Amino acid sequence: MANFDASRMLSFDLETTSANPLEARIVTSALITIDGRSTEKLEMLADPGVEIPEEAAKVHGITTEKARTEGRPHEEVLDETVRRIKDGWEKGFTLVVFNAAYDLSVLLKLTNGDFTVTGPVYDPYVVDRLKDPYRKGKRNLTDMSEHYSVTLGNAHEATADALAAARIAWKQVNKMWPDIKELDTGELMEVQAVGYHDMQVSLRKYFESRGKSVDDVNTSWPMHG
Repeated sequence: MANFDASRMLSFDLETTSANPLEARIVTSALITIDGRSTEKLEMLADPGVEIPEEAAKVHGITTEKARTEGRPHEEVLDETVRRIKDGWEKGFTLVVFNAAYDLSVLLKLTNGDFTVTGPVYDPYVVDRLKDPYRKGKRNLTDMSEHYSVTLGNAHEATADALAAARIAWKQVNKMWPDIKELDTGELMEVQAVGYHDMQVSLRKYFESRGKSVDDVNTSWPMHG
């Protein structure tokens, strides 16, 4: 396997109807192909086929009316998203997804389990937690963009989020922890999956010790089974 090359990335982000990946439907899907100095952006607006909850609309700014009036059919956007991700992997790109366990689990659920990970995934969120575990503060995309001195633009706008994730990934690999470049993509996947599992097991134990529910603490990465 080749080593991770941060100059060849397919950065991906979804905005959806729900924070629960088992219930979410796509509202916008953004894919940014970065190949050296070339950058190609694609954002697709979908009609999710259901009402977009007010809470979700406040996050990404897309109302049910706008999605129904201007959006493409949901299945069409889903199919093109999956096809482009698969094509990217076949061409040797690494899929960059901030908090991959959410976005890829959405695709898994929406495709009734047909979506599979057949190429490398790089998750800037997981890498940050593994490499800098004791840093205080939040680790959402807004806060991490500030930490890495990356311009986010319109937070929760799919293209802006995908671009910020790619920039964070580039800085992690080229500025912060160049040892990542020494890993081939298989090793990189294993490090993230094992690290995520261990972090989530620790979180589960913490919640259990305080009598909190652990139902939402999943240990699998890059998507929940």
